[in-house]
Amino acid sequence: MRRGRRAGGWKSTVAAVLVAVALAWLQRGGHLAFDTAPSPRPESAGTAAEDGKGFEYYVLSLSWSPQHCATDGRNDPQQCGSGRSYEFIVHGLWPQYERGSPANCAGDSRVSEPTVAAMRAVMPSDRLIRHQWAKHGVCSGLDESAYFGQVREARAAIAIPDTFRSGSVKVRTSAAAIRGEFLEANGDLRGDMIALRCDGQYLAEVRVCLDRSLKGRPCGSDVRSNCRADPVIVRPVR
Repeated sequence: MRRGRRAGGWKSTVAAVLVAVALAWLQRGGHLAFDTAPSPRPESAGTAAEDGKGFEYYVLSLSWSPQHCATDGRNDPQQCGSGRSYEFIVHGLWPQYERGSPANCAGDSRVSEPTVAAMRAVMPSDRLIRHQWAKHGVCSGLDESAYFGQVREARAAIAIPDTFRSGSVKVRTSAAAIRGEFLEANGDLRGDMIALRCDGQYLAEVRVCLDRSLKGRPCGSDVRSNCRADPVIVRPVR
């Protein structure tokens, strides 16, 4: 009798373990894995990125200002207020890993007033300037002056096609045409160095991937175009 109780207890234990394993398998979509700890980054955003060693390249993000102003203009009067007519402006220069990016690294996130004033020509929003330094610039390992110097140099290195100048915008176009115009205006770039971002069917950004010396290079696996609509609509400059 005692032996029977022991056998029954052992069988109950095995059954409970099997049920727990089956539930775990189902909760993970049919993939059984007991080690659920995330894989560590090849470099920590809190260490190497801060001294400029923890990233591979930059993404220069050029925002199409009319689209930003059509969606967020009420929150950004400095860039979008009456009489403010901008075309492509610098959204940011972002340190990148081959996949992912460091952000909000430890460091002094303040930006001096002289630097803010010097950057308004390419980033016409004080809030944007300060936000980009705090989120991305600190992770470059550069000081404030050197980082924003890189921003200006990167912007100067990319020619904007004439079709995006005021009065010349093709309101209805395609992602392929936009990419082709940037490649034609920038002979050193290739198609895999540019990614287009859209808000629905509206052009929002052109992202250009640059190496640490600000020369064009292929984008990482997670920097991809999302413009799926045909046609792509480019809002005219006001």
